[in-house]
Amino acid sequence: MTELRDRERSEIFTLQAKHGPGRRRGIPSRLLAALDHLLALRRLQEMYNAHIPGDPDTPFAEKALSALAVEYRLSPGDMAKIPEKGPVIVCANHPFGGLEGLILIAVLRKIRQDVKIMANPLLNRIPELREAVIGTDPFGTDRAKQANVTALRGCRRWLDQGGMLVVFPAGEVSHFRLSRWEVADPAWLDSLPWLARNTGAAVLPVFFEGGNSPLFHCAGLLHPRLRTALLPRELLNKQGRTVGMKIGKAISAGKIAERQSDREVVEYLRLRTYMLGARGKHQRPGALSPTMRPVATQGDPRSIEEDIARLPEEQLLLSSGVFRAFYARADEIPHVLSEIGRLREITFRAVSEGTGRERDLDRFDGEYLHLFLWNDEKKEIVGAYRMGEVRGILDRQGTEGLYTSTLFSFKNGMFDRLESALEMGRSFVRPEYQKSFSALLLLWKGIGGYLAAHPEHRILFGPVSISREYSEVTRRLITGSVRKYHYLNELARMVRPLTPVSLKPPRIRGCNRSQVSSLLGDLEEVASMIGDIDAGQDDIPVLMKFYLNLGGRFVAFNRDPAFGDVIDGLVVVDLLETPRKTLNRYMGADGAGRFLAHHAERGRALAV
Repeated sequence: MTELRDRERSEIFTLQAKHGPGRRRGIPSRLLAALDHLLALRRLQEMYNAHIPGDPDTPFAEKALSALAVEYRLSPGDMAKIPEKGPVIVCANHPFGGLEGLILIAVLRKIRQDVKIMANPLLNRIPELREAVIGTDPFGTDRAKQANVTALRGCRRWLDQGGMLVVFPAGEVSHFRLSRWEVADPAWLDSLPWLARNTGAAVLPVFFEGGNSPLFHCAGLLHPRLRTALLPRELLNKQGRTVGMKIGKAISAGKIAERQSDREVVEYLRLRTYMLGARGKHQRPGALSPTMRPVATQGDPRSIEEDIARLPEEQLLLSSGVFRAFYARADEIPHVLSEIGRLREITFRAVSEGTGRERDLDRFDGEYLHLFLWNDEKKEIVGAYRMGEVRGILDRQGTEGLYTSTLFSFKNGMFDRLESALEMGRSFVRPEYQKSFSALLLLWKGIGGYLAAHPEHRILFGPVSISREYSEVTRRLITGSVRKYHYLNELARMVRPLTPVSLKPPRIRGCNRSQVSSLLGDLEEVASMIGDIDAGQDDIPVLMKFYLNLGGRFVAFNRDPAFGDVIDGLVVVDLLETPRKTLNRYMGADGAGRFLAHHAERGRALAV
């Protein structure tokens, strides 16, 4: 028996096998030997003989990768996304045809041992892999179909036991597709959603970077079997390489159940997998322009305190512990405003924005009100908002007096629709206070206090930034989703961005635009994917989310190259459409009551 096992090991990678499913009858041995050499099967057998037998303590996948001198690149953060227990389907693209399976087994078994792979049964010829492989036949014969039904049942049993199953849903290796002029997986099979729905398993998307050689893809254009025949040679030509891989967040069974059909599940999981390939592309964090000046040093703290001490009592909007919120005109707070400008520049540069000047101050600051949060204990400004009373600014300067006019062009009659609006902008919370939501909450309670005291301001509008710390792919997902379901189309026809941005779905390799477009219908779904695409981000911008929770809707998007290439969305909030519970939170129950009573007396004719 031992002699037979040794003989089988010596015939794993050969067409001349005398034992098992690899044996060939009626074909001259010299021809088979020549094909072994041509297809690199002999080299694979020699490599196996030299490296794999012996050393039973080292797992096969690790020995095989070491023999090939192949390494993989995987971040610790992605490694931490692998569930340590419970039924999990690992769903991956298939760019190489074998190497990715070895890498996945090596990676996953560092976390848990109950890992099997759904793969070509020819892998069963490798003794060290037999216990890990549930074989499926990719060639579509009647015999193969029956074998695959049996394999699926085995996969289901494994998942029902709480195991982890690796699946390549394409069923065959990625190849060049003339119709899309790209290399990607063919259409994924419906066996993946069947397994997910019937086992309640979570699905873990994994994306492998790279692919096979041009020769491989050219051969496939002649005949798919030629492509398959070249797979051993393709495995060997990866020697010495480092393969990049990316792991996304596990997708719950509940999220999969939300999709109505198996085809919708397949397209969703394919998109979540291929979206990982966009990570790190077109994301430009951190680097600041060499023309930026050093930020100004802080002014005299005593002068700032004196500005605050001189403010009338009615301009104190709230007190909460060590924090106080005030509003003032520019001429009332020259030293405070200078410090606000300095802190704005520091805060915006931290997210790759900013003016590049010593302070972020402009001609609009003199006309606008400034609401700021002060820490009495540390004697420092925590954050601020700039608020423009639109009617007064229009009366004095026309639309050119509005900051938003530097980003958007407005048609006549636009501001007739926005009665007594407040233009909101240039908001910031200094970096030391951003770990908690409390500073932004207090700023907005200050705004709520101002609105309760000045209830004529029913409409809030202004730009909300999406910084370049978000990749272009993510920014287009966000703007596309907002454009689809959070747009105020009637007002949008009255606004034109000065530097328009594309609102079409982004191009994701391996996916159709229709698949991407279907995702845009759910902004929460887009938000859940951001962490998979952009390092350091895990949601849409906090202010955008905040305005949407107020009931805000957008009317246009503009790119601002002069301010860190941000994308500004122009948002409009009708506070009479904001839930009463939300108004109570920021205005207080009494303030919200006065605000609503003021507008009840004037009628609820909707301005927007």
